[in-house]
Amino acid sequence: MLTKDDAEAIARKLRAEIRPARRHDIAVVRDNDQTIVQFGIRRGSRRDQGHDHIPGQIHVTPREAVLLSQCPMSVEDWIERMRRKGLIPDR
Repeated sequence: MLTKDDAEAIARKLRAEIRPARRHDIAVVRDNDQTIVQFGIRRGSRRDQGHDHIPGQIHVTPREAVLLSQCPMSVEDWIERMRRKGLIPDR
C-alpha cells in the first residue's frame, strides 16, 4: 500500500507542482509546459492512509510506484517509460 509519505516522495521525484484543492492536494507533472500526469495527495492527518490510486494515474504498476517512491527508479527511468507508452513525445 502506498502511503501519504510515498505519494509525497513520488511528487518530489517527478518534480510535480502541488496545487491545493478542496480535500486533496493535486500533484501536477509537466513536461515542456504540457501536463503529463496528475494525482491527488490526501491531506488527512493519517499518514498511513492509502494512496493506491497513484499507480494508475502515473501509468506504472503498483510495484513500479513503490520503486519510484523508494528511489530505485529514477525520474529519467519514469520519463523513458512514459515516452515508450506515447504519453510524452520524443524530443
